[in-house]
Amino acid sequence: MSQTPRRFTPARRSVLRGTAAASAALALPAAGSAPALALSGRPRAAWGVQTGDVTTSSGLVWVRSDRPARMIVETSATESFRHPRIWHGPLLGPDTDFTGTTALRGLPPGEQIHYRVTLADPDDPRRTGEGVRGTFRTAPARRGQGVRFLWSGDIAGQGWGINPDIGGYRAYEEMRGLDPDFFLCSGDTVYADGPLVPSVTLPDGRVWHNLVTEEKSKVAETLDEYRGTFRYNLLDENVRRFNAQVPTIVQWDDHEVRNNWYPGQILQDARYTEKNVDVLARRSMRAFGEYFPVGTLSARGSEGRIHRVVHHGPLLDVFVLDMRSFRNPNSPGRQADDTQGILGAEQLAWLKHELSRSRAVWKVLASDMPLGLIVPDGAADFEAVAQGDPGAPLGRELQIADLLRHIKHRRITGTVWLTADVHYTSAQHYAPERAAFKDFAPFWEFVSGPLAAGGFPANALDGTFGPDRVFVRAPQRANVSPMESPQYFGEVDIDGGSGELTVRLRAEGGTVLFSRTLQPGRVGQ
Repeated sequence: MSQTPRRFTPARRSVLRGTAAASAALALPAAGSAPALALSGRPRAAWGVQTGDVTTSSGLVWVRSDRPARMIVETSATESFRHPRIWHGPLLGPDTDFTGTTALRGLPPGEQIHYRVTLADPDDPRRTGEGVRGTFRTAPARRGQGVRFLWSGDIAGQGWGINPDIGGYRAYEEMRGLDPDFFLCSGDTVYADGPLVPSVTLPDGRVWHNLVTEEKSKVAETLDEYRGTFRYNLLDENVRRFNAQVPTIVQWDDHEVRNNWYPGQILQDARYTEKNVDVLARRSMRAFGEYFPVGTLSARGSEGRIHRVVHHGPLLDVFVLDMRSFRNPNSPGRQADDTQGILGAEQLAWLKHELSRSRAVWKVLASDMPLGLIVPDGAADFEAVAQGDPGAPLGRELQIADLLRHIKHRRITGTVWLTADVHYTSAQHYAPERAAFKDFAPFWEFVSGPLAAGGFPANALDGTFGPDRVFVRAPQRANVSPMESPQYFGEVDIDGGSGELTVRLRAEGGTVLFSRTLQPGRVGQ
């Protein structure tokens, strides 16, 4: 893969047919460069476009300029852009690293929206750059259309970055070809704590080559280093093409800041000069809000929150959780009383309320960490919910038990948990008859990933909520490179007629590893 994407002229509806997206025709920006304020010519959007948090009538459009510019968005029902609707967006400048997001409202439901982003010189609006095109579908207002989306996570982790020799992040191109309604990115969107080196020799003697930027050559600490980390994945033309066609619902986990972090943590890691994780987290969240279109975050600071509900028509509500920002410190997890847990008391109350008022057929709980998989943090502490004791709930398990009890007693139907984090793919069914804690309705948890990172062996299960691992595909050793093991992503297909929800666990290369169809209208499956 060259660092300069090939140029082309897409034909009518070519984006939807799975050929090239117009945004990828832009020349690839210099890998480690920041915008130059004194460049000649017109503003350019060489980092592509992306959309996020799309509903029946709204969506967010993102772009990054190479200099100060005014963001202008045109939308149309056709690629010809006859009679476009014009949206005047923000002024892009150094306070947001020249990124910006424009909210589109009043869109028609269940329609293909074509959009074009133009950057204008703020001192001379007649001087505009070449328009960058994208497309997305709004959510349907009626059940009949159905919904199909993909999910995964874990991108550029464990030393495996963009490898031009293998075509970069190939899974993105495969996912684009499936033309989903949206992509749920389940955290570890970047690895701010994972520096890259130019080459790595694999166990079989082959050599992995990384594209390396200045910011990705060390752990991120400053705001600019976090910005460069989030910018890194946009160097991949597969990602830019994907972003121009598929909206994203994005959440974060630990590696956006630092491995296994929690609020109040003081680091002992010699790589960091800034030891206060709270300081690092604020910088990361600001960069996260600048580089992803998230409606609940401000692009001009760390205000806002990541947890939210994205309503995708009558068939689906996506409950985006934040298991990182409000958690208590990692510990052995044997507390008999734990109101803070992994969500925090306020987020748990919010989640209960939103689940109770949801009228969607299916409620996807987008969890950045698994429930019953044991994820250790060192010799004695635990990183996720489970802590290896298969008995009655303790520690963070108490909060999840409270949530599961609420779902059962309120007779909330159609809950499905989706997650990534552990770098393999699996399906777990949770049932009270197998569990130490009995007061909940059965449910499924599906795991997928990594999307572009190292693969790891399967984690052990904790019996507190009675998980049964129905399917698993995982490497036999730790940190298997993407050249040695396929990357994984999941697919969810909700039928508009029957309301059935089918989950498919996929491996890069087109293989469906596992499939399960769930029936609507049930408290437990």
